[in-house]
Amino acid sequence: MLTRVKNSLAPFPVRFFMKIQLIRFLITFIALTAAIAHLLWPTLKIDIVTLTLLAIAVLPWLSSLFKSIELPGGLKVEYQDLEKIGERARESGLLDEEPEESTYIYTFQTVASTDPNLALAGLRIELERSLERLAESRNMTLRKSGLAGLLSQLNQRELINGRERGLLLDLAGLLNAAVHGAEVDPPAAEWALDTGPRILDALQRRADAPEIHYEGIT
Repeated sequence: MLTRVKNSLAPFPVRFFMKIQLIRFLITFIALTAAIAHLLWPTLKIDIVTLTLLAIAVLPWLSSLFKSIELPGGLKVEYQDLEKIGERARESGLLDEEPEESTYIYTFQTVASTDPNLALAGLRIELERSLERLAESRNMTLRKSGLAGLLSQLNQRELINGRERGLLLDLAGLLNAAVHGAEVDPPAAEWALDTGPRILDALQRRADAPEIHYEGIT
């Protein structure tokens, strides 16, 4: 898919300062509300899952305050993790051993050098779109069950094999981490420029090809 990116002017210093102040106010308000709720309902229990989800919900609003934020457990998106997925893609047959030049220019490729997190977020969006196009090419009725459910449906229909389902699910997990503020090292952004489009192109070629079924899918 060929897309264009529009440049936007940076906000004026005064507006930027007001935005920071508003974010700080909201954080303080939420913290005070939580403290008051704890005093009023001392038996109320909040588990670690709830706290993690609340933290993830706040992360996008804190991007202007912190250069990088690690998710619980110090999660980062690093090149070696993505390269392992690329190797699995080659072993599963999704990617050819010999790199092929991408036939499309994707939006996320234009921002990889300046905003790695945004680039990986764009790759995540394009990945789901590519899988949806693959399903639509076979007139599949999709259930609203997220990307994991979509991969399961494609595997059941024998449009992707078990190894491809696993690696694409792991790839989506790493990309989701980038969406929510995990630190992305520069080589990982380079991977998004190189291997990411090749995976998308492979899925598009499969959507364009006559319907086939894989033997011995696991």
